[in-house]
Parts: sequence; C-alpha cells; structure tokens
Amino acid sequence: MGKKYRVGVIKGDGIGPEIIEATLYVVQYIDLDIELVELQAGYEYYKKTGKAIEDRFFEEVRKLDAILKGPLYTPPHDLNFRSVNVMIRKELDLYANIRPFKSFKSLSQKQFNLVIFRENTEGEYVGIEGMFNDIAISLRLISVKGAERISRLAFDYAKTMGFNKVVVIHKANILKISDGLFRNVFFKVAKEFPNIVAEEVIVDTAAYLLVKNPEKFQILVTPNLYGDILSDLVGGLMGSLGLCGSALVGDSIGVFEPIHGVALDIAGKGIANPVGSFVSLKLMLEYFGQRYGDSKAVKESKLLEKAIQNVVDEKRIWTPDLGGNYKTMDVAKAVAEELELLRKA
Repeated sequence: MGKKYRVGVIKGDGIGPEIIEATLYVVQYIDLDIELVELQAGYEYYKKTGKAIEDRFFEEVRKLDAILKGPLYTPPHDLNFRSVNVMIRKELDLYANIRPFKSFKSLSQKQFNLVIFRENTEGEYVGIEGMFNDIAISLRLISVKGAERISRLAFDYAKTMGFNKVVVIHKANILKISDGLFRNVFFKVAKEFPNIVAEEVIVDTAAYLLVKNPEKFQILVTPNLYGDILSDLVGGLMGSLGLCGSALVGDSIGVFEPIHGVALDIAGKGIANPVGSFVSLKLMLEYFGQRYGDSKAVKESKLLEKAIQNVVDEKRIWTPDLGGNYKTMDVAKAVAEELELLRKA
C-alpha cells in the first residue's frame, strides 16, 4: 500500500478560491491517496475574524506533507495587516522558491525549458526598514547559509532532472559584498558537482538574454528580489502569468501555489486561468516522488504535465487572459478528462 499524503488547502483571496476549487477537482483524478485539510488564512479571513491565520495554524501545518495554496492579498493601505505569505515562508523556513517555465508551443513567444531557483527568505524582503530624518532606509541581508542551501538545492535538482548547466544571477560588479558573497558561495558549491557547468550572468544582462535567447538558460539561481522580477519577465514570455506555478520548499514541507496575484478585478467571475495552480499541483506530486522515493507520484506528475500540455496546446481550452472564452472549471474538466484518456492510452 502506498503512502497516504495529508495536504493542507488554503483557498486564498481574490481569484484564489476559484482556481483552488478547479485544482481540487483535478486532484480527484490523481491516482494517489491524498487527504485534504482546509486551513483558514488570508485577508478575507482577517476581515471576518480580525486574525490573519486561524488559531493553531502552524501546529496543524506541521502535521502535513504539503500545502496547496491560492494567492493571498496583502493590502498596501492596511498597515496593521502582516503579509501571510511572508509569515508562512519565515515560520516554515521555505528558503527555496522554485519556478519552472516550460513553454507552450501555441502561446509562448519562444520555446524554452528553464527553472528559476529564487532564494526566498533573505535579501530586501526581510522587511527591515526605517526612516532617518527624510531618508527611507531598507536593510538587505544575504548570508552564507542562505546562498549555500539555495545553490546546493539547484545543483541537486539539475543532477536529478537531467539539466547540465546552472547559472548564478547577481550584481556583484556593483554590490561587491552582498552579491559578491552570493556569487562566491555559488561557485564554491559548484565544485561539488563537476559534471554540471556553472556560469554567471549580471542581472540586467540576464533580463536582456531571457527575452532574446531564453532557450540558452536551464537552471538560474538568484537572490530574492532578482528572482521575483525575472520570474514575471519569463511569465510574459510564457504567454500569461496564469500558466506559471511554483514550489516553496524547506527542509520539512513544501507549499505549492501559482506565481500570480489575487487579480481582484476578475475575482468571482469564474474566468481566472487555473493552469498555474495545476502546474503547482504537478510540482507537489514531483516533490512527493523525490522526497519519499514514490515512483507512482513521479508517474502521476508526468501524466498531469502531459494532460496540461495537451489541453493548452492541442485542445486550446483557453481562458480570456489567453484569448479564449472558456471558464475556469471548463479548463479543470478538460484536464481531468485528458488525464483519464492518457491512463487508457
């Protein structure tokens, strides 16, 4: 008998509940024993209860194997509301934000298959800021530990998944101490992987090259801010951020979510693109396969990836952001149907 997986579900804000509903529909067609546990968190929950997360939230999370999550809203106008996204990342030490970008032949501007490994707990996003007279000051933190573990995870992933080149993205020509440390630690780790090519690209050059020749990249390792910005750039090359998913991974748990935001302008209309959330589900299955040596989970991840590709590229079941007229649940039903067909093939 295979492992039973306990998966937490955070529906999120804005379009979150719609795309998570669609994702849970697809989960029914995954041939693994998955128990779903709903968790309450986010701005909508805060407005109802005055709390950003439910009581005993992290106590419950530590009983789980993974979390499937919709986007969460952090309003700029409410200074009392702390980002739940940042809270979860810090509390669970989700130091790696893994964002794969595998192009679709029918939608993407170019054909490529690359993965951004974004350090997820340091950099500018530590949120240490203040004022000195009329000057705003923000502290940027980069540590040996942070740079080392994101670099090693990227090289391990490259080795496992069959990539042969890893590139560090930095601005060490100007930020010689902080980015210099990140760069130097990367190349120190690279020595442990002699069969994988290690290279470096300055971040502004990387932005240019990703637009010009994205096919030349495989694995990119970045400090926090650079990875955030470059991910949206590659999302544009993909055809829509709605096609992109991510895995936030620590030593004890993984959180899986689309990389887009809450899209308040279309919330409740049933037209949000759920593909990014389906890709996140695929990453969760891949994570189970790698973490627990579960070959069945690996097989299911590959089946789901193929089903998504077929629905997007061949059947062209597209939501409005892609130029189509289909609803969110139309895409979910099409992917589920494709999964069934692939199993019978």
